[in-house]
Amino acid sequence: MIFRLFALTLLTALCPLIAAEKPNIVWIVSEDNSKHYLKLFDEAGAETPNIAALAENGITFTRAFSNSPVCSVARTTLATGCLAPRIGTQFHRRSKLAELPEDLRMFGAYLRDVGYYTTNNSKKDYNAVESEGTWDESSGKASWRNRSETTQPFFHMESHGASHEGSLHFSEESYQNDKTIHDPASVTLPPYFPDTPVFRYTYARYLDNIQEIDGIVGDTIAKLEDDGVLEDTFVFYFGDHGGVLPRGKGYVYESGLHVPLVVRIPENFKHLVDAESGSKNSGFVSFIDFGPTALNLAGISPPDQMDGSPFLGDGISLQEVAKRNTTFGYADRFDEKYEMIRTLRIGDWKYIRSFQPYYPDGMQNNYRYQMLAYREWRDLFNQGDLDDKQVQFFKPKPAEMLFDLSTDPHEVKNLSESDSHQAQLVAMREQLTSKLKAMPDLSFFPENKLYDAAMAYPVKFGQDRKPQINALINTANLMLLPYSEAHDPLSEALKSKDPNRRYWAATVCAYFGEDASELASVAKPLLKDKNLMVRIRAAEFLGIIGKVDPRTPLIDVVNSTKHPVEHLIALNSAAFFHEHSRLSFPFDAAEFTSVSPKSEAQRRILYFQNDWLKKKPSKKKAEKKK
Repeated sequence: MIFRLFALTLLTALCPLIAAEKPNIVWIVSEDNSKHYLKLFDEAGAETPNIAALAENGITFTRAFSNSPVCSVARTTLATGCLAPRIGTQFHRRSKLAELPEDLRMFGAYLRDVGYYTTNNSKKDYNAVESEGTWDESSGKASWRNRSETTQPFFHMESHGASHEGSLHFSEESYQNDKTIHDPASVTLPPYFPDTPVFRYTYARYLDNIQEIDGIVGDTIAKLEDDGVLEDTFVFYFGDHGGVLPRGKGYVYESGLHVPLVVRIPENFKHLVDAESGSKNSGFVSFIDFGPTALNLAGISPPDQMDGSPFLGDGISLQEVAKRNTTFGYADRFDEKYEMIRTLRIGDWKYIRSFQPYYPDGMQNNYRYQMLAYREWRDLFNQGDLDDKQVQFFKPKPAEMLFDLSTDPHEVKNLSESDSHQAQLVAMREQLTSKLKAMPDLSFFPENKLYDAAMAYPVKFGQDRKPQINALINTANLMLLPYSEAHDPLSEALKSKDPNRRYWAATVCAYFGEDASELASVAKPLLKDKNLMVRIRAAEFLGIIGKVDPRTPLIDVVNSTKHPVEHLIALNSAAFFHEHSRLSFPFDAAEFTSVSPKSEAQRRILYFQNDWLKKKPSKKKAEKKK
């Protein structure tokens, strides 16, 4: 009896050391950082010894991508395994939550079905209604340590804001007085940044933040090791999208989409991975693949509704993963700032398609411009003190751009007009267009239309209207033709019975600008269109070419509706004319009488009032106050 009791006690003590039946999975997520800030991925980055240790015991994925360059859209993509413009979750922040189709749940719910304890600590930020039973616990205290049975497998996700955009919203006083660990004089700035003390300091400060993230990663690994479960646990470290200096978060360049990804492979589950520890894999993996990968590691077949494919686990060849060479990206709305862009990367070729290209990248976003570097960059532009690479951020964009990342990793040399690259351009254009039509992409309806009619069943809404969406894509693509070829179909589309087709025809005219001035007489009646979105696009076209003062129709649109999304779309156009159009049309905030003071649209009102910049205490003052 004594021997049996001793054996039982010993067995209980050794339980954590015995290989589990199913692997645990931990996701450690740093907010708002692209791969460029870690030396493990980029020479200009910070040393991250704890993340490097993960790599030595696992796989470094050198080409991992968020499908979207902003939090809520990226995290919804992670949770669902679905492309956001297909399921209605592409707008940050959501104006209304999208319902998932009946045959799809967030992947955590499937893990719970087979006995996993699932925890999230603690950021969600979903644009879709959370599936019932996704998490056992989601809070600031959520941990695998809270499960009742130590033998129960777990999935744990933890997000860390030390690298978040807000960490660089420091004051002028903090900039002047607070020292950084990294020497600002030694940082390597990308060529699109002005080389100023502010940019150098901001870059150095962010490298400090990345090292803080590295310490957090080390702490989590230590906890897993202390609990005796490290060698049963796949540990993923990655950034939740790119960022966070200017032209990163919120933009579909590599600085906004290319994220760091390292996966530590546990000793007891090496049989699920056919790669050596310390290896690198250059295959393309993106956020739509992360959920399916977690399910596959747990022995669950991903549901058909998910758009992604597993890149680890039983049945997955890492040699085949290395052959994957394509990723798709999207950008729509960021708080109060709209910009519809789609991207396709194939190997080192990057194609960017802008559907409202007259909007510059540098348009006002109140939150973004809290950063000193953003404001200095704009000041230097207004003073005429930028070179040809740095000035691109504040200029209208071409409708399509093509970059060879092997020679131009910072995407500053657009090859779309190069005669020798036309075959590559056309091939990628056609492949992207086919993808948008196959989804189909819901953003070819304005957001207010989706808000009113689609959010209860967005996938079905899109599938039922697939022919209409494809026709709208064809209309939008008229801007890719020489104007002489686009004129007749544009004239016809401006008179279409379909308001969405009129909307896109007017958008294309706004892109062509003066070249399309002969269509002004056809577009002028649209200023009184029954559809307010058509009025906005007509005002943009006619305002850009100086045929009307766009303030009158845009103010009228805002004041004639109570719809929060219609306010946002109209005020985005107003912000464009306020600062970025060739002809100056400053807006008086007092003219807008129907905007709710607690809405996203109010951000634009504050901007017009020049009251958008909220003073923040310096780091030292904040610490003293605390």
